[in-house]
Amino acid sequence: MQQPSSPFSKQQLLPQEETLEILKQKGELFIGLPKEDQRLERRICLTPDAVNALTANGHRVLIEAGAGEGADFSDVNYTNAGAEVTRDTKKVYSCPIILKVEPPTFSEIQLLNPQTTVISALQIKTQSKGYFEELAKKRSTAIAFEYIRDDDGKYPAVRSLSEIAGTSSVLVASELMAATNKGNGLMFGNISGVPPVEVVIIGAGTVGEFAARSAIGLGANVKIFDNSITKLRNIQTNLKQTVYTSTIQPKNLLKALKRCDVAIGATRGKDRTPVIVSSTMVEHMKKGAVIIDVSIDMGGCFETSEVTSHAKPTIEKYGVIHYGVPNIPSRYPKTSSVSISNIFTPYLLKIGEDGGLEHALRFDKGLRNGLYLYHGVLTNKVVGEWFDLSYSDINFLIF
Repeated sequence: MQQPSSPFSKQQLLPQEETLEILKQKGELFIGLPKEDQRLERRICLTPDAVNALTANGHRVLIEAGAGEGADFSDVNYTNAGAEVTRDTKKVYSCPIILKVEPPTFSEIQLLNPQTTVISALQIKTQSKGYFEELAKKRSTAIAFEYIRDDDGKYPAVRSLSEIAGTSSVLVASELMAATNKGNGLMFGNISGVPPVEVVIIGAGTVGEFAARSAIGLGANVKIFDNSITKLRNIQTNLKQTVYTSTIQPKNLLKALKRCDVAIGATRGKDRTPVIVSSTMVEHMKKGAVIIDVSIDMGGCFETSEVTSHAKPTIEKYGVIHYGVPNIPSRYPKTSSVSISNIFTPYLLKIGEDGGLEHALRFDKGLRNGLYLYHGVLTNKVVGEWFDLSYSDINFLIF
């Protein structure tokens, strides 16, 4: 028996999502990579290899001369990869998409064209209400890369930089202990007949995990403290070995700190990092011991910590060396740049495939999570409440 013909065409029967897929057209991106203006910020968002991948897909990249030098990438490396290089800063900031590591400064915001898309870190703790108001005046669309989520709901940029910070903390401690740096002369490394270096790590997140991984790899005895049993359980699993773990109990922590050669602060709080190690506890530590407070950008978890710089990274209190540089990953700019670039490149290629940012935001929830300004309208609830600014739900604006 013959089936009755449908009154609808095949196009009309397609689900709405599939219709949108058909309507998508590949877009050409024009990306500007300015030179970072922040002191001692040597990282860059795209490596020459990443630029090559973008230009091979029909996109344009304009880079400010010298922007990659801090990470050991020359202008020639970029021109060979298909980028255009200019000494004109204004020309770079006139690109429709601006890619930066640090958030744009007020003077840099003035160089932006109206409706420019800015992709950078937000660093909410360092911002002011005026920053968002200035970007809004330009009707900018802004994405914070630390808020972008992947398919698993994780934050790839935060994890990547935390891995570097955790590993760096042990390498920095190793340098500071060298006698040539006026340290106590102890060496990481499981030397036969020599007791291993004792390391205390406060915080069992990504930073703590990679600090522990590096310290164990160098033969140290590691003790990890955290108030989350789940995190402590996970870190044991991820390290694939049994290590000393404990909840943060003052008596146990003080006992470990008295014996340790290196203490690493790797905790995070919702607002300011809670102070876990008091001045009295630090006073009881060995003379010549080293504290690396990776949490310093959120206030620090050692009461005696102070913000220091790469130029003068340490201070001494109670005979204990304190390292409090907020931006540890920029100490290794090439590794950090490759890491950031690996995160950005697939997103940029996907934005191009989706026909531009507007389409990409519709299809990618994780990317949408990083959005905090959309054509000058604040869309991030946290920012709105933090700075007492009105905000709108992005879902009502783009659909």
